[in-house]
Amino acid sequence: MPGRHIAFQAAGAVADATGRLGQGLELEADYVVVGSGAGGSAAAITLQRGGFSTILIESGPWRDPEDYPSSMYGTMRDMFTDWGQLIATGDSIIPVVQAQLVGGTPVINSAIVVRTPGDVLQDWRDRLGLGDAFSERKIGDAQDKIEQQLKITQIPVDVLGPTTQRMLDGFQRVSIEGHIITRNVHDCQGSMQCLQGCRNRAKQTPNITWIPELMALGGHVLSCAPVHRVRVEKGQAVGVHGWFRHPENRSKGEAFSVRAKRGVLVAASATGSAPLLMRSGLDLPYLGQGWRAHPGAGVVGIYPDFMDMHKGPSQAAASIHHRLDVGIKMEHLSLPLELFAARVGGGGSVLMNKLEEYRHCAMWVTAVRAQAVGRLRHGWLGTRLHYVPTAEDLSRLRFGTKLLARMHFEAGAERVWHGVYGLKPEITKDELDLIDQAPLDNKAWTWVLSHLFGGCVLGTDPATSVVGPDLHVHGVRRLHVVDASAIPTTLGVNPQHTIMAMAMVTAQTIAG
Repeated sequence: MPGRHIAFQAAGAVADATGRLGQGLELEADYVVVGSGAGGSAAAITLQRGGFSTILIESGPWRDPEDYPSSMYGTMRDMFTDWGQLIATGDSIIPVVQAQLVGGTPVINSAIVVRTPGDVLQDWRDRLGLGDAFSERKIGDAQDKIEQQLKITQIPVDVLGPTTQRMLDGFQRVSIEGHIITRNVHDCQGSMQCLQGCRNRAKQTPNITWIPELMALGGHVLSCAPVHRVRVEKGQAVGVHGWFRHPENRSKGEAFSVRAKRGVLVAASATGSAPLLMRSGLDLPYLGQGWRAHPGAGVVGIYPDFMDMHKGPSQAAASIHHRLDVGIKMEHLSLPLELFAARVGGGGSVLMNKLEEYRHCAMWVTAVRAQAVGRLRHGWLGTRLHYVPTAEDLSRLRFGTKLLARMHFEAGAERVWHGVYGLKPEITKDELDLIDQAPLDNKAWTWVLSHLFGGCVLGTDPATSVVGPDLHVHGVRRLHVVDASAIPTTLGVNPQHTIMAMAMVTAQTIAG
């Protein structure tokens, strides 16, 4: 029989067979998966296809593509975590980009798909002692399947747009590798709705691919259902407990309890999984530690002709030329007008004058394979993330910023906005070397955190990891972590493909 989607349940809404109000919703399955993003959805569909009953639980709402907001304001209201107010603090404040809805962050990302670099998997095997848990063969086989199922392909040339073409030209002019991005998108219309959610259903996100299949095979989905804790009895995970939450006013609804006969898989995100395990009473020394990211910042080039960032994919070109030697990745990034206004800075007439040039602007970004290691804490005020990019991370960002500015000029830009506080805000080609004077101070840069890792990292030593090579949380049987929080290092590439593959491999291993 097909499975059910159970959305928000108001307090007192669940009745027993006699019609009297019960103690909440109670369900049972072989496996419970907490979180429906890249990791959770990949693990859940793998288990359900394997013949195991699976219940997928998501704290955010279910949104069909036809109901996605057309504006970034609406997207942040309906689809981002806490209206996009999630931040990292330290010696500066850095926004964290993350979604909270059925399908997770893949719904609002740029759909970039990059296979896991072999050097990363070799490092995990040899230095971290993970052995063959995530071998190149296992991850490669999983990624082959993902690429087929999600219709992953390179962006067609006819939808690239002028901003992408200029970046590819810039790569060629400075003699570095550059390529058109590969994405989980089928029949892209170039409507620049990637970051708001693709209303055209072109982006093959979990909420329109794996999750409907999960339900067709008999799996159940709970939405608007934040899990409060994992239930652990006698050293074994036996289920989860939580309360439904209204998607608009966030009022507390009916309680729910799901019993897991074979195991609990946590995929609540790199900012959510560790706090969930903390609330569940797990006392592991490294829980919440080892948090990493690819912080990044952008450079805007102003061209004499129209760039029209509002057309084409949000991201379509990239370079990993300096992934290993410097530790950066460069990407094209087009922003909707609302986000662009926040990015370029200024107020009043200064801001309005910049926005008048929107159609002439192209924005390219540097993502830093950062050395910084942060930590997560959970208290009565919620999750707190402490993260401070290092001086070396800033040096890498400055290198990338200057290189992107140079590429803009080589590709025909007349001026550049670099976004660094303390420098002349707009520079010309003759002033390019001014970027060398940019301060190595986090507060001077417009950082954004988008590629997130850690908090429940894999490793052999319980003193420096949370999940062991046997894919169980240290000391707790039948409890697993299958999202970005388990990734023990940075990758230097976009992590979506790696998260999905690791989740599939873990699900196959624990069920087999």
